[in-house]
Amino acid sequence: MLSIPGHARQFCDGVSRRNFLRIGALGMGGLTLPQLLKAEAASGLSSGRKAVIMIYLPGGPPHQDTFDLKLDAPSEIRGEFKAIPTNVPGTQICEYLPRMARMADQYTIIRSISDAVDDHSDFMCQTGRRKNNQPPGGWPTFGACVSRVLGPADPAVPAFIGLEPRMQHRPYNAANAGFAGISHDAFRPAADAKSDMVLNGITADRLSDRRALLTSFDRFRRDVDSSGLMSGLDGFNQQAFGMLTSSRLLAALDIKSEDPRLLERYGKGDAKVHGDAAPMLNEQFLVARRLVEAGARFVTVAYGFWDYHGNNFGNARNDLPLLDQGVSALLEDLRQRGLDKDVSVVMWGEFGRSPTVNKDGGRDHWPRANCAIVAGGGMKTGQVIGATDRLGGEPSERPVQFGEVFATLYHTLGIDVNKVTLPDLTGRPQYLVPDGCQPMKELVG
Repeated sequence: MLSIPGHARQFCDGVSRRNFLRIGALGMGGLTLPQLLKAEAASGLSSGRKAVIMIYLPGGPPHQDTFDLKLDAPSEIRGEFKAIPTNVPGTQICEYLPRMARMADQYTIIRSISDAVDDHSDFMCQTGRRKNNQPPGGWPTFGACVSRVLGPADPAVPAFIGLEPRMQHRPYNAANAGFAGISHDAFRPAADAKSDMVLNGITADRLSDRRALLTSFDRFRRDVDSSGLMSGLDGFNQQAFGMLTSSRLLAALDIKSEDPRLLERYGKGDAKVHGDAAPMLNEQFLVARRLVEAGARFVTVAYGFWDYHGNNFGNARNDLPLLDQGVSALLEDLRQRGLDKDVSVVMWGEFGRSPTVNKDGGRDHWPRANCAIVAGGGMKTGQVIGATDRLGGEPSERPVQFGEVFATLYHTLGIDVNKVTLPDLTGRPQYLVPDGCQPMKELVG
């Protein structure tokens, strides 16, 4: 394992991000680059630039106050917000989402996600599965699966990038690479981690010499290893060296070159940490677009804190306009650049909120009904899928599972969820989505 010294600085998990860059790891279950190429050829997968951007809303936003308003419900359920018409006849959303209302033909609202759990974590939003009865190694995230199956589109850009920092003491960061292997976990270029991509005085020629030495050591270690745990080093090392010897990833992360008018369109959001989750950085949406344009296959953004147990409407009045500006700018930007057919976008939280407003003016956890927004990727847009009852408490039409949405997103990437499997740590093949989950015909049929 090659270490390049730098400056020391500790993150909250005790790991120094600036102290060193380690190239190489024991990628549990990882594939070498030749194996990736062989698997891709065997499955007929394309190495094109199709991608997915996931916007995760930690804490669970109130569906009744955003995309599923209940105008006929009693006042203690209906809430304080008015509905406004969208550019899709018959579809209305919250008055604090005017930009999204003007472009509703560019996305689809799913109002009937039915299988959430009362758990403040990103696990179901990232894996499509519940935490119980996991196979050896644990369920991998969507991004880890995509990285494992497709590999990087460009050796200088990781396949899976998480723009949110991983804070180990916060419950929201529950999902990880699982049995897909640690080398397929999200690359997180947050804060000072960007310095991990700087050579700190080491020339490319010198790095190449070290690469040759590292390769010889790795070959020896693989020769004497009988457990199979050394598999994956070639691809992992190649990605690390590619990142270090190319400016492509750093350039994608630097938004200073963008037109000031576009920066203004996205807005800055709110940099302070909201609750116990994430800030509302609208610039992350722009960075996500730049990353998929540079070759990333899956990019995640965690945005804000939506656990409104108190002051539901006051919090939403502050937060919804920021979300409205950032997400509408992203969808508009993708479309103007001709990326909307190749890049899918999904936005959701871990569950919905209770129909009744509590004594503190908030809405409590409500896993029985949840909503999502999907766009791009060649999916059918300008529609509403599913419905909840008059109170917004139960799906009344077309219950949708998280796994169905994931099956659809895999489909937009060219991955057949009925054929592609990944082995868990016992070698047993596991499908990418739960049993019975298929791409949604309303979106791709």
